[in-house]
Amino acid sequence: MRRLVLLLCTATTACTVGPNFTPPKPGVHAQFNDPAANPAPAITQSANPDPLWWNDFHDPVLTALMQKAIAGNISLQESLLRVLVSHEDVVTAAAAGLPTLDGNASYMREQLGLKGLLESHNVDAAIDQLSSPNSPINQISPGLGSQLAPAINSGLNAATQPINLYSWGFSSSWELDLFGRVRRSIEQANATEQAQIEAANDALVMLESQVAQAYFQLRTAQALAAQQQEDVKSDQLNLQLTQSRAAQGLTTELDVQQSQTQLDADAAQEPGYEKQIGQSMNQLADLTGQQPGALDAMLSPPEPLPANPEVIGIGIPSTLARRRPDIREAEDQLHAATANVGVAVASFYPDISLTGSIGIRNTDASYLTNWKSLFYSAGPAISLPIFEGGQLTANLRTARVQEATVALQYRDTVLKALNEVENALIAYRTDQATAARTAGVVDSSAISLHLSLSRYKYGLDNYLPVLVADRTLVNARQQLTHANRAVANYIVTL
Repeated sequence: MRRLVLLLCTATTACTVGPNFTPPKPGVHAQFNDPAANPAPAITQSANPDPLWWNDFHDPVLTALMQKAIAGNISLQESLLRVLVSHEDVVTAAAAGLPTLDGNASYMREQLGLKGLLESHNVDAAIDQLSSPNSPINQISPGLGSQLAPAINSGLNAATQPINLYSWGFSSSWELDLFGRVRRSIEQANATEQAQIEAANDALVMLESQVAQAYFQLRTAQALAAQQQEDVKSDQLNLQLTQSRAAQGLTTELDVQQSQTQLDADAAQEPGYEKQIGQSMNQLADLTGQQPGALDAMLSPPEPLPANPEVIGIGIPSTLARRRPDIREAEDQLHAATANVGVAVASFYPDISLTGSIGIRNTDASYLTNWKSLFYSAGPAISLPIFEGGQLTANLRTARVQEATVALQYRDTVLKALNEVENALIAYRTDQATAARTAGVVDSSAISLHLSLSRYKYGLDNYLPVLVADRTLVNARQQLTHANRAVANYIVTL
């Protein structure tokens, strides 16, 4: 027995069938394709991104929104609950490798059907023959058969009556896991739990991005609304000017109508910006887990877009797989799929377990404390699959196909991550150039409007050049505001 126990313990710690997981190599380049050389703010690969990157914008409102979102976002809380569920799955998987102990108690009233069994074998007739003077037993000892027959009938009658059976006790079992099925299941559950943790981390990263971009959308809409109000005021002054000149006969009614049209067109855009402001504040309330309007008091005062960080660390491509939770999640999913192959392989091997039970059983309840009614059983049990109709083979093939599928998904996740960074770098560089050139357009358009308006006031030109210059300036200012927001958004993306 000692040798058997030693052999089982050695096998339990040494044999785990199926493939062992090896973390994949992302296979990325040493440098990004578009490092956006010499931008302002500068892109650097010598530093990884700061997890609290929003602090680099130095905007206390944005920081407060991040804190509220991290604490109150509903989707983020759901992802954390999924982590708790996956942790309990680990506990469940680990429990399969531990001994189990169950207590039990029962009461049964049984009718064994012995009377019919005795009659079918003519036992009654045989007992009746004992009373016959010619029976062998009476020949040996006269009258003995007549004495035994009633006693035997009485005993048999008692045995054929229904009985009460009382019992209580304990039962235990322990799967020895000689070939690692349980250990592979635990490995799979641990990898799945880690994948859920990384999914929660990814949800957090996406939430932070959504909050920042919604906040930039709000500030952009507020800036555009303020610009539109200034344009309307300027249009009103221009209308008064054309009306005054028309009254003096210095211009035509056409100029008055053109000026009125411009005023009406600019005024018609104001409700659209009010809609964007209200919807952005509601979106931020939703992202922070609050009802619409809960953040209006904090967000209603207009503020400009926060200044961009001076330096943006993006790290090098080889560290991307360690820094991005979506890649880490894909790797953990691959680990779980590999462990599942081991579970499928282990199903081909014998399943050996130790079982036992002990308790007290009697037909009289008063004997349930009497150790003379003790019963027990113990011993090993083995289950070996012989014919499963191809089910085990199909399960193994399915597990291997799933592993190959998840491996492809991992590669796809890495490629998409690299493309996202490269595209963000390109967009950041080009949008920053667009913003710089648009700023020049705003300056030149402002000068053109001033000169056109001066020529109109002195009667050197009609009102059409003023309309063209004013519209060009309005469009350029709007484009500059959108371009600045785009640059900020791609900084968030990076």
